[in-house]
Amino acid sequence: MSFDEEDWATWNFMQWFVKEQVEEETLALKLLDKMKIAGGEKLSGNALYSLDRDMEKTPDEERAAQDVTADNP
Repeated sequence: MSFDEEDWATWNFMQWFVKEQVEEETLALKLLDKMKIAGGEKLSGNALYSLDRDMEKTPDEERAAQDVTADNP
């Protein structure tokens, strides 16, 4: 709608907003995958500690899945 009405300020904001949402969903899914690998609901104390150490080293910025290709992993 903002594109059709040539409301470029709103258009740019929405593009940024959607990109942020995709990045956050990617991060959340990666965290869930790591928790499943570590033991899921039966996560042991050692696995939790290891997961915590791994998370400490994880960068704050995540790349969206659609931005990753075989040439650009």
